[in-house]
Amino acid sequence: MENTTKKATLLLEDGTVFYGSATGLDGTAYGEICFNTGMTGYQEIFTDPSYFGQLMVMATSHIGNYGVHVEEVESSNIQVAGLITKNFSEVASRAGKMDSLYGYFEKEHKVAIKDIDTRALVRHIRDAGTMNAIISTETQDVSELMQELKNCPNMEGLALAPLVSVKKAYEVGPADSEYRIAALDLGVKNNIIKCLTDRGACVKVFPYHTSTEEMLAWNPDGIFYSNGPGDPAASPEVVAEVAKGIATGLPVFGICLGHQMIALASGLSTFKMHNGHRGINHPVKNIETGLGEITSQNHGFVVSMEDVERANNVELTHVHLNDHTVAGIKRTDANCFSVQYHPEASPGPHDSRYLFDTFIENIKKLKTHTN
Repeated sequence: MENTTKKATLLLEDGTVFYGSATGLDGTAYGEICFNTGMTGYQEIFTDPSYFGQLMVMATSHIGNYGVHVEEVESSNIQVAGLITKNFSEVASRAGKMDSLYGYFEKEHKVAIKDIDTRALVRHIRDAGTMNAIISTETQDVSELMQELKNCPNMEGLALAPLVSVKKAYEVGPADSEYRIAALDLGVKNNIIKCLTDRGACVKVFPYHTSTEEMLAWNPDGIFYSNGPGDPAASPEVVAEVAKGIATGLPVFGICLGHQMIALASGLSTFKMHNGHRGINHPVKNIETGLGEITSQNHGFVVSMEDVERANNVELTHVHLNDHTVAGIKRTDANCFSVQYHPEASPGPHDSRYLFDTFIENIKKLKTHTN
């Protein structure tokens, strides 16, 4: 490892500057800065397509100490634009580890900096709100970095699903599986597909621009709309296809960005949050059962609660207990439900995995009724 004592600079859009050190993973990177409060699961976080193009601040102090493992990736690449940490472990200790985190980032040509006061940084972002930022080990010239930061687009109005979605459809699970689920890939995580195939489904993953007619030609028993990055309102063509999918009468399930697309297709609106929810210990209440769930969350946009309360075809099913934002909805006039959070976890608790069972049960009921 080289250049571990080299200076590194973090510049926020509001002019705030933090200084740290290079990890040896040199360069300059910019994007919307966000923080995750999870104490574990950094590899799953870095490879989650929902984080595409963002600068990730890890609130926990030790990152990289247990290395990375092939079974803990959520996509084929590191999705974050860069990493900001307090301590970046140069050694990894775990049986069967695939690589060190340093080696993993080096292969992907990603920038990572350390020795940043992440407590102060998280507090600042928490109070000031999410904003763009730039990290560099190549220059400490703040005016130069601010000029380069102007090239960074704002997340509002940004359609990012085209940059993370598959280019060609593929199937996962035995072709003779009991259930066939068509999944529109807006940035789907590997473990979501696994949660569906573990329940006896064959899943065909379609590119983000696939028409509903193309998906129906595969003769699915249900339709799934995945998580992903960007502003949901920036993809009206996808929203239109989601509306068609809901209208088929097939069971429909959406997670994260897919949930937001379902909301927009149902006449609701979304908006950019002050900070968003990113962590693995977010409390959610299931309105139907009255039970609480500890959930994994990663989103910067949310569905309007006012719109949900006014809608005559949408019912609130889950609410975030920290700020009372919309965490789940269902259509009262269609076989469709969705949640803002991540029931597959990866990382995080498994309190909400029953939602995959609910989806499969909805498929089973329809198949029984039609047969």
